[in-house]
Amino acid sequence: MIKRIVLGGLAVFVAWSVLDFVIHGLILRSAYMSTPELWRPEAEMRTILMYVTVLLASLAFSGLYGWFVRNKGVGTGIKFGLLYGFAVGIGMGYGSFSVMPLPYIIAFTWCWGTVIECGVAGYLVGLIVRE
Repeated sequence: MIKRIVLGGLAVFVAWSVLDFVIHGLILRSAYMSTPELWRPEAEMRTILMYVTVLLASLAFSGLYGWFVRNKGVGTGIKFGLLYGFAVGIGMGYGSFSVMPLPYIIAFTWCWGTVIECGVAGYLVGLIVRE
């Protein structure tokens, strides 16, 4: 089971990295550029730390599914991912919006982008992490 959890986590890491590029690098790029006072300059960003955190979160997501979800499968994985994504996305998007001067498009996209990313992650672990 550990091998499948690690493989699932690595698949989720790749998917999240690609989707993060689309969401943050393409969709939200102009919103980020319009609020430079909220972000580190690109030269000061800690890219390696960002990838390490995504990797660890991916492995945790896969581990939670592998060790605590019964009746594993694609459908169950998608439901798990969407619920997990909603729980995390609401806090990330609208929780941040409640205390930071973010443009609404950032809060909205953080929230629902997270739901989509986690739905995709659930699909992947549903395929890979099986008994």
